[in-house]
Amino acid sequence: MNKDTLETVKTLLNQPKKVVVVGHKNPDGDAVGSCLGLAYFLKGRGHDTQVIMPNDFPEFLKWIPGCADILTFDRHQKQVTQAIEEAALIFTLDFNALNRTGDLAEVLEKATVPFVMIDHHQQPDDYAVAVYSDVSMSSTAQMVFHFIEGLDGVNEISHEIATQLYVGIMTDTGSFRFPATTATTHKVIASLIEKGAQNSIIHQNIYDTNSQDRLKLLGVALNNLHVLPEYRTAYISLSQKDLDDHNFKKGDTEGFVNYALSLKGVVFAVIFIENRQESITKISFRSKGSFSVNEFARTHFNGGGHTNAAGGRTEMPLQKAVTHFISILPPYKNALNHDA
Repeated sequence: MNKDTLETVKTLLNQPKKVVVVGHKNPDGDAVGSCLGLAYFLKGRGHDTQVIMPNDFPEFLKWIPGCADILTFDRHQKQVTQAIEEAALIFTLDFNALNRTGDLAEVLEKATVPFVMIDHHQQPDDYAVAVYSDVSMSSTAQMVFHFIEGLDGVNEISHEIATQLYVGIMTDTGSFRFPATTATTHKVIASLIEKGAQNSIIHQNIYDTNSQDRLKLLGVALNNLHVLPEYRTAYISLSQKDLDDHNFKKGDTEGFVNYALSLKGVVFAVIFIENRQESITKISFRSKGSFSVNEFARTHFNGGGHTNAAGGRTEMPLQKAVTHFISILPPYKNALNHDA
């Protein structure tokens, strides 16, 4: 965070005020953890804070301290709208374009108070008076730690904040194995453990809570795995029937695409998930090496994210989306085989 941004934030926070902290639609561990961590820190400094998410988040995150106090726009529209209207300052975390909040964007766009953005995705929009954007960071939760550092607040990190930020960093780094995990990331994690984050218990709470239905759905996903060796690509598809037959709950498909990426020789992995309720096919992209799934998702599937992890969507039905995906791969053949 540069000096000018830090000074702007210090001025905005120079006296207690009502602060809203907003995450993106379909919140993941980084969105939930970073928003809660920041909100708890600001609350400790005397601010009246409220965390808002556009919609609900996976059950495996709901043990995190503070989750019970999160307001979701899909369930509490009146309360969320009132909180935003009464806020004197709005933080947006783990996204950099208001349309990433779905229907909540319309409410946010009407707000006349200052926005502060903290995010690590590419190509941020210009809506905030203070922008802390760094695509090299492992996670927004790590950025929140550095934000707190910049405000000389590390000694104010409680065991709750340490837990919240640890969850965000752990989940967005794939348990510290993705390329953006640096020596600095590990130093931050060490500090959070010193502050009370119980790493083994956090890992168990996130990853060791599989239901029988989820494991069987994983079996279906692996059975639906297809490999395109000439493009070093693998993809998985899950229909609405597949989801319904296994009592699908939000978050159940988290990490499935990584099984496709783990195949020897594969550098590009995709999962297509049918969502009949929204009349879309949701898509997650992962890659190894220099192939940018961020650019691929932005170009073809109204999405974006990071170089090696991105998301997108299309209004095409499932099978048509898969067929279209395969049809646009030929121009990328050289890039996908670049590191072969």
